[in-house]
Amino acid sequence: MCGIIGVTSTEPVAPKLADGVRRLEYRGYDSVGLATLDGGAIGIRKGVGKVDEVDAQLDFAAAAGNTGIAHCRWGTHGGITHNNAHPHLSPNGKVAIVHNGIIENYLALKQDLQANGHAFASETDTEVIAHLIELELEHGGTLKDAVHRASKQLVGSYALGVLSADEPGTLVATRNESPLVIGFGDREHLIASDVAAILTHTDTVVYLDNHEVAVLTAESCAIYDDGGFAIDKQREKIDWDMEAAEKGGFEHFMLKEIHEQPGKLADTISPRLRDHEVVFEAETGVTAEVLRGIDRVIFLACGTSWHAAMVGEFLFEELAKTPAEVEYASEFRYRNAPIPPGTLVVAMSQSGETADTNAALEEAVRRGTRTLAVCNVRGSTMTRIAHHTVYTHAGPEIGVASTKAFTTQIAALYLLNIAMAQAKGVLNQQQIDSMIQGLRQAPLQVEQILDQNDTIQKIAKHFTSRSNAIYLGRGVHFPIALEGALKLKEISYIHAEGYPAAEMKHGPIALIDKQMPVVVIAPTDKLTYQKTLGNIEEVKARDGVVIAIATEGDQTIAQLADHTIYIPESLYSIGPLLSVIPLQLLSYHVAELRGCDVDKPRNLSKVVTVE
Repeated sequence: MCGIIGVTSTEPVAPKLADGVRRLEYRGYDSVGLATLDGGAIGIRKGVGKVDEVDAQLDFAAAAGNTGIAHCRWGTHGGITHNNAHPHLSPNGKVAIVHNGIIENYLALKQDLQANGHAFASETDTEVIAHLIELELEHGGTLKDAVHRASKQLVGSYALGVLSADEPGTLVATRNESPLVIGFGDREHLIASDVAAILTHTDTVVYLDNHEVAVLTAESCAIYDDGGFAIDKQREKIDWDMEAAEKGGFEHFMLKEIHEQPGKLADTISPRLRDHEVVFEAETGVTAEVLRGIDRVIFLACGTSWHAAMVGEFLFEELAKTPAEVEYASEFRYRNAPIPPGTLVVAMSQSGETADTNAALEEAVRRGTRTLAVCNVRGSTMTRIAHHTVYTHAGPEIGVASTKAFTTQIAALYLLNIAMAQAKGVLNQQQIDSMIQGLRQAPLQVEQILDQNDTIQKIAKHFTSRSNAIYLGRGVHFPIALEGALKLKEISYIHAEGYPAAEMKHGPIALIDKQMPVVVIAPTDKLTYQKTLGNIEEVKARDGVVIAIATEGDQTIAQLADHTIYIPESLYSIGPLLSVIPLQLLSYHVAELRGCDVDKPRNLSKVVTVE
């Protein structure tokens, strides 16, 4: 996951590029760079580190030129190195490019290019695009034509900003699945991954749709559809008051926090990954020796954190081969449950101030058990009680219905599982590398799901007049069914229940009729997919309305369900980070359509500090 910005203007653009990339830094801080076009030459300044660190060395604002692009990187392909930092140049140095996304067929494209004598300076998927654009320019036409033809060869997600030394003053942009907005300024035009990056320069924007190509100069903006025909797009006016500005332009904090999840997942994941391993020891004090000595895990949590803990239970048993159980903290403290030697008690809370959880954690400490907190707030009560703490980096969560805290908790538990699996030697390096790569890609995949917001909003209309709903999931997705049902209850006041899909026949099926929406989480997997299809058939046979969460490209389930929301293909164990996103958006839009107070649902408080 990365952030891109581009500007073409009648005045120097480097200061605006530097300012914009700072505002985008939440999207990636592995490395940063910019390219400016000064006359007929492209100048590159880039380096490894955060924006301010690299800027202090390279002085971004001093770069000359009235057209430029900039990028902050969340590394997916290749290590965190100077060569892998963006922007990337074509072999002849005449094309510069920045890219947000993942090119899935980059390796095949790269091998073809190498077979034809192309040498690469980086390990990234992005550099392949620069080579393709140079080749297309050799075949004739404008930079716009070359970008359009090159993009036809790409499989995956991308938002691109492209410069050519042969077309001074021109900035070309296109996208597929990754967001890109165009800003209309005073004798200048801008592109960015996020409106916030360009708001100080314009309040008028257009959002590019998939496969559209924009050609920008200081004085003009032309947009073309996938067929190459010029189109007119409706410009939108951004009109925010002070409170709205705090919400980043979103109508509610909850929606803002849902959309912050790619960045917050990156914040939680990135600092803990180094090459082929998870690095936790210096931060948490949890050494490999400690992890090897853990024979059992007990989770203590409430509410949404309890659902995250249920995902954790699956992960510890499936990946780290360690028995685990999940306890309601409010029940555990009043029960004399056995805690055998070698047990790790993991307490989970967004705030670290949940009374029931802290009381249960204190009981575990009193009984001499090793404890670990998974928490979002540094210095909170929970972190002071526990022996060890793994912090999530969700940032302040204002909406009462938790979203980004939940996904960052799962990410933290996934990291902890990788570390334990490494320490115990229960998975081989190939399996570990696959998990790490899958985790690195998760923020980008979440971003792709968020791009389906409009589709999910339309589906939400089918819930607004209903009084009940059922959510079904199997395996690691059963906790997500529970979480989806909880979100709907919390903010729309519709009664909803989550069940393991196989349990539907043991009672809940009696409730199915044409008034009952049934949300089925059914990503493709080898173990339970066919059985979940059977559950959908059973619902449809009783006139139930099925909303399916399915893996991208699954046409079988689309033929069975009334509505289908797709998520990218991923490792089964990482699936919960993706499948929960549509359910968060669905509950938000249902509540908003019903006129509910999304951020302040009745009878609820953000932090439960009393029993």
